Amino acid sequence: MFKNVLSYKGRIRRLEFVSFYLIYGIAAIATIAFFVDELNNRNAIYMLILLSGLTAFLLIQGAKRCHDMDKSGLYQLIPFYLFWMIFVESDYGPNKYGNNPKDEGNYDDINEIGKQIEN
Repeated sequence: MFKNVLSYKGRIRRLEFVSFYLIYGIAAIATIAFFVDELNNRNAIYMLILLSGLTAFLLIQGAKRCHDMDKSGLYQLIPFYLFWMIFVESDYGPNKYGNNPKDEGNYDDINEIGKQIEN
């Protein structure tokens, strides 16, 4: 969990995705609370930069969650697709975006089973 958080490649599970959403929410609230006391042009720009970075981070994690369901990362831009991303399980086994993060049905497991059957 929490590997390659700045890379949009790969797949993440629902638990990791929801964890990132909670982290985003806490960080966004903290950022706004920090700058809202003395809001001027400079602080507004700082706040905008920080919130833009947090949003980019969240979009990266959303793309990986879409990949886990064998969809393009652009699917997360569909209204209310977030709920689908939270409640739908991963694709079983590997897909074009990588191995299943739960290690269910991955080729390595199949190779191990084949080796056990041979012995």
